[in-house]
Amino acid sequence: MTDQNLPVAVVGLGPMGAALAAALLDRGHDVTVWNRSPGKAAPLVAKGARQADDIVDAVSASRLLVVCLADYDALYSALGPAREALRGRVVVNLNSGTPKEAREAAQWAEGHGIGYLDGAIMVPPPLVGHPGSLFLYSGPTEVFETHKETLADLGDPTHLGTDPGLAVLYNTALLSMMYSSLNGFLHAAALVGSAGVGAAEFTEIAVDWFLPSVIGGIIKAEAPTIDKGEYPGELASLEMNVTTLKHIIGTSDEQRVDAGIPAGNKELLDRAVAAGFGKSGYSSVIEILKRGAA
Repeated sequence: MTDQNLPVAVVGLGPMGAALAAALLDRGHDVTVWNRSPGKAAPLVAKGARQADDIVDAVSASRLLVVCLADYDALYSALGPAREALRGRVVVNLNSGTPKEAREAAQWAEGHGIGYLDGAIMVPPPLVGHPGSLFLYSGPTEVFETHKETLADLGDPTHLGTDPGLAVLYNTALLSMMYSSLNGFLHAAALVGSAGVGAAEFTEIAVDWFLPSVIGGIIKAEAPTIDKGEYPGELASLEMNVTTLKHIIGTSDEQRVDAGIPAGNKELLDRAVAAGFGKSGYSSVIEILKRGAA
């Protein structure tokens, strides 16, 4: 029997957990499911899953346990009664939290003789199981490689390294980028909307401009300068960008659109200018962000 068709137990049957179990069933796995609210298992049982009587029964059904609960406290609460049954098995934990919590969970697992991978799902439930759906994992390489084929049935598995906190850290960073981009789009849509332009009409220009030029172009070009700590500003200095933000704020005020987002961006740039980066490129702002973290 290859890893690709080994039995899998899934704990947690919210929308995402149910999608994980369904994807495994669709790919021929023998799936056992468990949830604190038993009724959530019914649609999966109808598809061929076995509903465990309790958490120990679920754990005992497979050497691989995929957990999708609200947070790390829920992980400990659910798996605590099955610690002995978990010994020698592998837990793939796909909830959200912080890197510190992920590392503590890995230590907890190691202390109980449990193999452990921490993970992050970077797609909504309907895309689980589809090619190109990004799943991030961190933890022991040998554990990841052993179960990579099964994990690939959920989406494209990417192993970030042995530090168990990396998947959560990447997840947080990517979501921060997403929220900032979405908020930027909403502010932009509000601006053009003040002149009667619909959001759908605006995106006909905005998407083609933003995705290849900003995400695909500027970010890729700037990343190496960030790694080097060099921020040439000959083409567009930070001071020039401050002026641009002043215009955005002024336009927002004129159009009676909330200016909080561009004002916050300008405040960040003002701090960077005050720190001596006025003649540097835009990416020098990262030095202020890093100092803030320190």
